[in-house]
Amino acid sequence: MARSLVPGSGEFENWKPAPKMAASYENESENRFNGNSFSIPFQEIPRFPKSDKRVNELISCKEPVIVTGSDLVGSASHWSLDYLAENIGDGTFNVYKSASRKFKYYSDKKMQAVHEFAPPTQLLEMRFQEFMKLIRSKTNTNSESEQQQGNSWGQLTSNLLLVGMPGNVTPVHYDEQENLFAQIRGSKRFLLFHPDQFENLYPYPVHHPHDRQSQVDLENPDYEQFPNVRNLHGYEGVVGPGDVLYIPMYWWHQVESCPDSEENISVNFWYMAGSVEKIEHPLSAQQKVAMSRNIEKMCLEALGDPSEVAPFMKMLVLGRYT
Repeated sequence: MARSLVPGSGEFENWKPAPKMAASYENESENRFNGNSFSIPFQEIPRFPKSDKRVNELISCKEPVIVTGSDLVGSASHWSLDYLAENIGDGTFNVYKSASRKFKYYSDKKMQAVHEFAPPTQLLEMRFQEFMKLIRSKTNTNSESEQQQGNSWGQLTSNLLLVGMPGNVTPVHYDEQENLFAQIRGSKRFLLFHPDQFENLYPYPVHHPHDRQSQVDLENPDYEQFPNVRNLHGYEGVVGPGDVLYIPMYWWHQVESCPDSEENISVNFWYMAGSVEKIEHPLSAQQKVAMSRNIEKMCLEALGDPSEVAPFMKMLVLGRYT
């Protein structure tokens, strides 16, 4: 299976629902999409039209929301594989190929830190026309700048045009930037988890190539190795053409392409976090995740050996803070 990542034209507390923002539900039974089943309780991601004031209220509170009727990618609503192949040019683009339908991110810069690490995907370069033939052989505005300014986000750092096959899965992970995810063609299911679910999702160490990824396979969790997965709960929602999903920084998310769509095209916009003028206590779950990453990086840099980090942290805490 393959997915194309095409550069765009620009620099292109406990888990709490928001009962005042939307009618919600909890689904304690198995949730199914792409044939995947989960026994995790999910609450529906709030969904509102762009003009609804609750959109800005949720974003300012760092809560996810699906925005309908947005013009963020309205000019791209006619994009299809054929259109892109005709207009995107003759350059080469990055294509990730997987032996399964899962595309788990890894950092090639950190591969040397983990012996015998095997990349889960293969990175290829090809022209878009070649990619279109491959994928078909395997399958038969201004709203963004308003949110950037209104919520004191930093600059737009990058955006990606994502073209993928139906049934593809990006396993659960978090990003260190604010994300506006706009769907153009097809639909995708998102599973979101608050940053306070950190201990339930067992992220890889920061030196690992899979940094920011969960070690847990949500489709087949190992409860013996990862017992806290039983405490996991989150949000669930499906975005379709024209929908824009706001994913707050440090929110965990798993993305699944609808198996019924021949083409699945999306664009996301990543923004740096805004500056914090004053630190207030208690710290938010997002701030604690950022702090834990900084502490872990500092220990790695000072000790010089990833194998020494765990014993050092245990020495620092066990018997003193426990």
